[in-house]
Amino acid sequence: MRRPSSRPTPPFVIVSAACVGIAVGGCADRALTAAGGTDSGSTSGAESGGLGPVTREVYEEPGADILFVVDNSGAMGQEQGKLAAGIGAMLEVFERPEVNLDVRIGVTTTDNGHPQCEGTTPEGGKLQAVSCRARESDFVLMTTGWNDSFFQEACADWCPETLADLSTIPTTTHEDDEAVPRAWVERIDGVTNLPEGVSVEDALRCFLPQGINGCGFEAPLESMWKALQLGEMIPSSPNFGFRRPGAILAVVFVTDEADCSLNPDASSIFDPEGDRVFWSDPTANFPTSAVCWNAGVSCTGGPGTYTSCDPANKDVFGNEGVSEDEAALLPVSRYVQLLRYIQSGQWSPVPWSGVVVAGLVGVPLDYAQTGEIVYQDGDDPAFLDAFGIGPGCSSASETAVPPVRMRDLAAQFGVPDGPLLRSICADDFAPALRAIGEAIAARKRGGCVTWCVEDEDRGTFGYTEASCVVTETYATSSGTERREVPPCTLTCGGAPCEASDGPDGWAVPQGAEVCYRMLVDRVGR
Repeated sequence: MRRPSSRPTPPFVIVSAACVGIAVGGCADRALTAAGGTDSGSTSGAESGGLGPVTREVYEEPGADILFVVDNSGAMGQEQGKLAAGIGAMLEVFERPEVNLDVRIGVTTTDNGHPQCEGTTPEGGKLQAVSCRARESDFVLMTTGWNDSFFQEACADWCPETLADLSTIPTTTHEDDEAVPRAWVERIDGVTNLPEGVSVEDALRCFLPQGINGCGFEAPLESMWKALQLGEMIPSSPNFGFRRPGAILAVVFVTDEADCSLNPDASSIFDPEGDRVFWSDPTANFPTSAVCWNAGVSCTGGPGTYTSCDPANKDVFGNEGVSEDEAALLPVSRYVQLLRYIQSGQWSPVPWSGVVVAGLVGVPLDYAQTGEIVYQDGDDPAFLDAFGIGPGCSSASETAVPPVRMRDLAAQFGVPDGPLLRSICADDFAPALRAIGEAIAARKRGGCVTWCVEDEDRGTFGYTEASCVVTETYATSSGTERREVPPCTLTCGGAPCEASDGPDGWAVPQGAEVCYRMLVDRVGR
């Protein structure tokens, strides 16, 4: 179906079809969806001889569920402020009339707990929906004490005092019929789960800043994994029900560090009493985050400029190429498998669920144009001593580690041009967030019939004449209401035309608010 932005989305579409003739099938482009019916799940029309009318329910794609995994370690105050300042650019994409994407947005941190991070309160993937105005202490570095600039630039500049007590209003989910406040922000059918007068942008400007007192051994990949698992498996979790069946899933990492998703059996690599195999300075009193880089990345070529840097499975003794179970850092394949599982539709009744992985991470400022990270020694001696390589990007306020493991994941769930990554060293995050929003919106699809319908006129190649009645069913205060949906109008140069004239588009018929379109899978025709 194609629908205008002002029209609310119904629960589902019912397609009724009297089937005779040859079986054909197909799915739609992003704006329009196919509609049709079938005689049975696997019997072709030619074999069936037409078994009479069939009714099917087709659930529409409900939009996008977006998970932000925000680094809450000590160097991220300014970056969190830029994230809050720029989030409106992403939301503007979703609110464009031609997009009109329903969204649900949750936030967690990179703090997954770590043997060297005593005193932090690891979120472990749990969604956070508490105003930063109510969490001033989260913007204090434990090592330096209070510094007002962290709170001001990360939170107070973007979240007004009036929203210090901000919380979501009660809603239900597909998993829970009881209306309770949720740990996420949503805008569905034009309605938010926020108090009157508070926009989604207002709320996210208060919820996205997560503070700077989290663990400095960041685990963005494992935090994502736990956030998604909690949402599916643990009813007592604030995440439960976050992902909607059939929704696009987008994960956005915001960090300036390498991923340090530690195998619990390998904590000895950080132990000062251990072998210190991955320590850049074996004489140091404490490990640094460079241990994460050394334990999970291998570079070829160099010194000077390196051919490539890639994820590597290394055991606690430094041996490379070990089994995934023996790897000191949890393997990237763990996260690929989870997202592929989601993408396959096994958690969803709709088979085209999309997955997008994006990041504001340590890639060069021109990464959007080049798609390249040049791995080289750089001119920062301290960084080179720690990591054995130069930063992925740097600016007056930021020096970021190349995101090798996150880049590898994003490469498998990115865009045609490559991993959907943008530089955390940028002065303004709005362009990056807009680009990520556009990539998410490009995945939008409506409800599509994925079985065969039958063509009553086999003489018109490429077009389907099926005896179908398409209706929408709405929930009302008195029960349900069903409305018939007309077919979309074929247009040539903006005016109605015949199929043979060379169509250049489809339009909602005059007087209607929504329509359906028949498409044809020509394979085997």
